[in-house]
Amino acid sequence: MNTDQLSGKWKQMKGAAKQQWGKLTDDDLEVIAGKRESLVGKLQERYGMAKEDAQKKADEWLRTYQPSEQQTAPAPHQEAGHAQRPARAR
Repeated sequence: MNTDQLSGKWKQMKGAAKQQWGKLTDDDLEVIAGKRESLVGKLQERYGMAKEDAQKKADEWLRTYQPSEQQTAPAPHQEAGHAQRPARAR
């Protein structure tokens, strides 16, 4: 998920972030406002993580967070004409 997508989806993502990192306060989530570096900084502050660890955790979470409309989109590496065929109905 790129930075623009993160900022645009942050309102939807705040709840998931709160579940993932319960030590983040509502004020922290407002300050983060969809900015990856702010998330990394708050993870360092609240959890005492090294910067590299906080970056890794943030990136892992961002990769696994899939808003519902993105789950149905084809993977970006699929080429035209090589898309997977839908399963046949039985």
